[in-house]
Amino acid sequence: MTGDAARPAAPTDRLRELPSVDRVLGTAAAAAALAVHGHPRTAAAVRAALHGARESVRTGGALPGPDAVATLAAARLADEARSTLRPVFNLTGTVLHTNLGRALLAEAAIEAAVEAMRHAVSLEFDLATGKRGERDDHLRALLCELTGAEDATVVNNNAAAVLLVLNSLGQGRRSIVSRGELIEIGGAFRLPDIMARAGTVLDEVGTTNRTHLKDYGAALAPETGLILKVHTSNYRISGFTAAVAARDLAPLAREHRVPLVHDLGSGTLADLAGIGLAHEPTVREAVADGAGLVTFSGDKLLGGPQAGFIVGRRDLLAAINRNPMKRALRVDKIRLAALTATLRLYRDPARLAERLPTLRLLARRPDDIEAQARRLEPAVAAACGGAVTVEVRPCSSEIGSGALPLETLPSAALALRPLAGGGGGALASLAAALRRLAVPVIGRIGDGALLLDLRCLEDEAGFLGVLGALDPGAGDAMA
Repeated sequence: MTGDAARPAAPTDRLRELPSVDRVLGTAAAAAALAVHGHPRTAAAVRAALHGARESVRTGGALPGPDAVATLAAARLADEARSTLRPVFNLTGTVLHTNLGRALLAEAAIEAAVEAMRHAVSLEFDLATGKRGERDDHLRALLCELTGAEDATVVNNNAAAVLLVLNSLGQGRRSIVSRGELIEIGGAFRLPDIMARAGTVLDEVGTTNRTHLKDYGAALAPETGLILKVHTSNYRISGFTAAVAARDLAPLAREHRVPLVHDLGSGTLADLAGIGLAHEPTVREAVADGAGLVTFSGDKLLGGPQAGFIVGRRDLLAAINRNPMKRALRVDKIRLAALTATLRLYRDPARLAERLPTLRLLARRPDDIEAQARRLEPAVAAACGGAVTVEVRPCSSEIGSGALPLETLPSAALALRPLAGGGGGALASLAAALRRLAVPVIGRIGDGALLLDLRCLEDEAGFLGVLGALDPGAGDAMA
């Protein structure tokens, strides 16, 4: 008897002591989870936690009580409920980072989008007549005012704008493009493939590095539907080159009554030279150069939400608006509200860089960024717990999203390097530790260090707040 009493309980006997699902659901932690997630999901999480506990007990693990099981289930539910579309600190040095959502919206655009989400709105309702209206009416006049175009429309991105134009004007006909402008952009978007999908036949003229006006003239035929001029925003060809400007193509297009379409890619409504960048052709300049249609993005240099604009001649826009594809590519009330609010900011050029985040970040002074880096250096070093060296280092930022690919911006970064060494593996582990923070910190690895380029860091307090949770021993584990 004495020997039997001293013998530890067998794992199968201990399993009987695990709390029931109902008992776990009666705890305070489970009650809080039930209020947020509902009974079916909370009960399922409790069962999953009990299953894990059962496997642990079988191998000699501790026997959890009902509160511990409920806490584990609640943590699992909270983790599942967390959105995968999370805010991050963009310290990559790329202002318009495609993988991080490109442009940050202005406060006016955010407020307009929230207002549209909260209420029914006059999206396609004419308040003056009480009849059906057009959603393009909300920004048509504004776009025409800012670009000098006769008419305008908007779709969900610039790739869609190009597709819609090609299909509307070139379906079953030929579209002339310079070989040096047959671009490929991110996501395997290749212009020849888009043209094929649009139902137009590619008429390739010139060579990779040199195309002349006579090349376009020789290709014109009765089957020509349009001439397409593409702004090679994400690369440059240098050396022995020649290209035909849109203003020189326009007379040829008018003579042969063929529309000239100018795809600006990023597109901008403001002269970027005003904030110290290289001049990028503006949409107004492209319209004035004689293009029948101009297409450009809303979420790149323009600084708004994702959209594709088409501006130009009224008769060409009428043909585009009759295309059934237009409905499939239209924008919703939320994006339309944010776009309109963003465009209105361009009516006040003197305050544009102050109110539009994209231009504000591009215009930041290098000495201001360096001063910020020196302010943050001690706190970042402390958060790393002595396992990582931190130093201020000059660096170069990029605009991103294919805009001005040769233009870099002088900036400053915090260069983090694990003391224990470990090469690229240690740096990758350090980068992973920063990505695990409540608000992930995204930097870039280069020159033997993890660089945190501070050009896009405006919320210093928020950055330091999440950095406090960085594991001080992460550097040792990285070696």
